Amino acid sequence: MNKAEVLQKSRLFENLLPEEIEMLAELSVMRRYKGGEVVFEKGDVGDSLFMVVEGDVEVLLRDGSGEPKVLATLGIHDFFGEMSLIDKEYRSATVRAKSDCALLLLTHENLHAFSKAFREGFTWITVNIARVLSQRLRETNRRLAEKL
Repeated sequence: MNKAEVLQKSRLFENLLPEEIEMLAELSVMRRYKGGEVVFEKGDVGDSLFMVVEGDVEVLLRDGSGEPKVLATLGIHDFFGEMSLIDKEYRSATVRAKSDCALLLLTHENLHAFSKAFREGFTWITVNIARVLSQRLRETNRRLAEKL
């Protein structure tokens, strides 16, 4: 599997040049998870984001009774974990593999190195993260409004 080809299909890397994608592919690390395996827990320190290459993951929060509730299911080319890179807070939810999956991992350190080499590319990544976060917030607002 060519990581660069996978990366260029994600909204996270829209508008990046081929040489920028190549550097990100070199910096990224492939991680594999079995269905049911936790990628990270709510409250963990976050210093990385993940992009789904194969399979699906579930974003979970526990309700008042302690039961995990699925907030979202993410599939191929979706990304998650970006909030901790932006605000340097703890993970806001648990993510677990819904099925066997492959994820590309990019750390804060990776993105910092990328920003030094490709300032404009880094700006596009930041804009793309903001776009997706905005879309997710609008969807959450819509769901909340339906419950009122």
